[in-house]
Amino acid sequence: MPTKSKARPKPARVRAGAAAPPLHRSTAPRPERTVTLRVNGLAHVFEVGRDLEASTTLAWLLRERLGLTGLKTSCGEGACGACTVLLDGRPIFSCMTLAVEAAGHEVETIEGVSEDDPVVQAFAGQCEPGYGTAVQCGFCTPGYVMAARGLLAENPHPTLEEVKEGLSGHVCRCGCYAGIAQAVLHASEKAGGRGGAR
Repeated sequence: MPTKSKARPKPARVRAGAAAPPLHRSTAPRPERTVTLRVNGLAHVFEVGRDLEASTTLAWLLRERLGLTGLKTSCGEGACGACTVLLDGRPIFSCMTLAVEAAGHEVETIEGVSEDDPVVQAFAGQCEPGYGTAVQCGFCTPGYVMAARGLLAENPHPTLEEVKEGLSGHVCRCGCYAGIAQAVLHASEKAGGRGGAR
């Protein structure tokens, strides 16, 4: 006995020029394609995929895209402090910070610090017998200055021990540690602090 075949549904016809039905759209937010950074008071807009990648470090962006070579890149792993900048007034290692993480924040590099800043003046003038200079080759100096400014903003009256603790993680290849600590204490005095015990 012959069996009746089931009728197949006919495919829907789409008029020529008519829009195809929409495909399923993801409801996940699209990643930002632009990143705005405020550096030393100026806003800079970068396009992800053209000016930087999601993995671009803040140190690379500041040096290579903005030409702010005062910060140094050395270890690339947050072990020497040469790349220190201030992010919203707090010292960070820019080699360990992604540029996209700094979006919407205030970044300050050594280029944004005035010559009459108490920390800059104290580093430049430090040359006491028994302590020596705070600046020799100068490679580490920008990182130390930025770290010291962050420390004094948080603690305007540090003791010597607090200065040492606040600057730990920074390396001076010339060994000017005693002079650097003295410079920070003198900067505290110039800014109106008591300078702490020496």
